[in-house]
Amino acid sequence: MAIIVQKFGGTSVANPEKIKAVADRVMGHHRQGNKMVVVLSAMAGETNRFVDLAGQMQKIPDPREMDVLLSSGEQVSIALFAMAVKAAGLDCVSLLGDQVRITTDNMHTKARIKSVDSDRISKYLDAGKIVVVAGFQGITEDDDITTLGRGGSDTTAVALAAALQADQCEIFTDVEGVYTTDPNICQSARKIDRISYDEMLELASLGAKVLDIRSVSLAKRHKVPLHVRSTFTDTEGTWVVEEDKTMESMLVSGVTYNKNEARITISKVPDTPGIASRLFTPISDAGIVVDMIIQNTRAGDLTDMTFTVPKTDYDRAMELIEKIADEIGAERVSGDKHIAKVSIVGVGMRNHSGIATTMFHILAKENINISMISTSEIKVSCVIDQKYTELAVRALHDAFNLEKENQPDKE
Repeated sequence: MAIIVQKFGGTSVANPEKIKAVADRVMGHHRQGNKMVVVLSAMAGETNRFVDLAGQMQKIPDPREMDVLLSSGEQVSIALFAMAVKAAGLDCVSLLGDQVRITTDNMHTKARIKSVDSDRISKYLDAGKIVVVAGFQGITEDDDITTLGRGGSDTTAVALAAALQADQCEIFTDVEGVYTTDPNICQSARKIDRISYDEMLELASLGAKVLDIRSVSLAKRHKVPLHVRSTFTDTEGTWVVEEDKTMESMLVSGVTYNKNEARITISKVPDTPGIASRLFTPISDAGIVVDMIIQNTRAGDLTDMTFTVPKTDYDRAMELIEKIADEIGAERVSGDKHIAKVSIVGVGMRNHSGIATTMFHILAKENINISMISTSEIKVSCVIDQKYTELAVRALHDAFNLEKENQPDKE
């Protein structure tokens, strides 16, 4: 018997009819002799509704109570799913994160999984039951409910697959796989059959919404093959697996973008040892992820520091930085929430020159100014004015011939 973990997102379980359809799909695999573990998100729109309700109670909702509220959405989904399976004559048991014992750290609303106890799930699977688990949630060692942040159900599924040593982990969503770019803004976007963990990590970190970055990181660490596919078709999706030689022949695998970015600049900062630590330690302690950082030297032992944070964390980051800037005697703090990060990703970049130059040339040709640049072995990212995002993505997709499966070398 194969152990299969399947995760279904909010659009897949948006209403009772869709939950029944998902149950039918899972039961089909169960009847073939497989041991089925299902991870569900909250029904589409529920999490946003909870966020709105919380905002009516507190301007900045208490993180612990926010987790208590947000975690209730998945409880509804798994209960309804279990009922649908039982109505069809099969046995099913629903489990919350604390019942499985998915232990996390104490960072409410953005918790990280520390361990998973798979014994209870294994016992139910051996008894012939379908097990459905609430995604997105866990419990601290002090028994406080936590949530894993947006996309956390993917992480739950991979963590369970790793703990159970599952044969497959399938992530079902409303698209048929991972595309070379967002098909909603580029009609020539092409579905990718196979992509490496490293490429998928970069794409996820740079704005691709198909998979959560933590789920890909976990999959890579435990060598869990991920299959990203559509809930609504039987079409083969995209496999996220270990890198092979065929992947290196592709110079660029995808173009992605992220509009959830904001830029903060601290002007005329004293250029002395320890200043960077003084600025960024409070940001880190608040659980805010800093992405790109640029330091510009000025005359007179002064410097300017510019960095990006998620737009959702912008107000909190500005509050912290303005306080520190005042303490260290910086001239001023300014910010911009109307930016976007556009990136190209591909393991083939390791062995080919001129990729970044081509990207800069294409953006210049479209009269798009670049305000920040970040690179790694397999990606190049540029911060641009948000209003040019779609134009930049289409231009780069065309320039690197991503509509074709085999791209010509660009030296």
